[in-house]
Amino acid sequence: MNRYGSLTARTAREAAEWSTGRVIRANLRAVVGRAYPRVIGLTREPSWVFFEILLPFLAVSAFVFVYRALEAPEEFIGFVVLGGAMTAFWLNVVWMMAAQFYWEKDQGNLELYFTAPMHLMSILAGMAIGGLVMTSSRALAVIGIGSVLYGVTYQIEQPLLLALVFLLTMIPLYGMGMLFASLFLLWGREAFHLAQLLQEPIYFLGGVNFPLGALRSFGPLIGVVMSTLPLGVGLDAMRQLAFRDMTGVLPVGVEMAILVAMGIVFIIGARLALGYLEHLARKEGRLTLRWQ
Repeated sequence: MNRYGSLTARTAREAAEWSTGRVIRANLRAVVGRAYPRVIGLTREPSWVFFEILLPFLAVSAFVFVYRALEAPEEFIGFVVLGGAMTAFWLNVVWMMAAQFYWEKDQGNLELYFTAPMHLMSILAGMAIGGLVMTSSRALAVIGIGSVLYGVTYQIEQPLLLALVFLLTMIPLYGMGMLFASLFLLWGREAFHLAQLLQEPIYFLGGVNFPLGALRSFGPLIGVVMSTLPLGVGLDAMRQLAFRDMTGVLPVGVEMAILVAMGIVFIIGARLALGYLEHLARKEGRLTLRWQ
């Protein structure tokens, strides 16, 4: 190859590297841009405090009084407090992740997402990161207030492992939110009703207000259903690590492996669903119409 050919190849390679770097920077800016409103909303949106602290805490208090009236072991109070904190994450996933694209369509912003020079996964990733930061403060408030008010005692021997299980729970949980964001947009007006429909069944199958071991009498089918829900698997593992005498449905190691598998499946599924959405938006142009 002559000198001019080598210069041309080098110029093409540099142009490709510059283009790749530009795409990466654009997607990172999209992540930061979508995370920022949720993080800054910690101090600017008082209504979020009401929905994500007071409402879960009221549900926690109701079950605490039920268990005390039944003279249940004190560990059950801790189960309820920890489960009540985790409901804040599920509410965030359903109402601020799954239904987000549908709301953006009604507000007329969805066209901007499809025409912007970044992947939709970056937008959803920013929503997930911002929602995780915002909701973590609410969950910590529920745990702190509930633990002090009701005298909950934790026996945490492996705090780093507990933190790892929490992180592994959040990845598939928000991955499920990304997948639902695409599906809710495709389903149109039923998105709001689906969000409401999913709320209470997840509380039951996820064992939010009781230990999942109580469902063993229903047979292996419950275990199969529970293993498809990140909230149930993660909550069962966290309870085993936070309370010494807690007997889970499965060993912690097995539940961590299930969470890793679910994270991979949900994120890949979300990417495929978003690709299908982009195809419809660019080919048919019908996702941005209000009546469809």
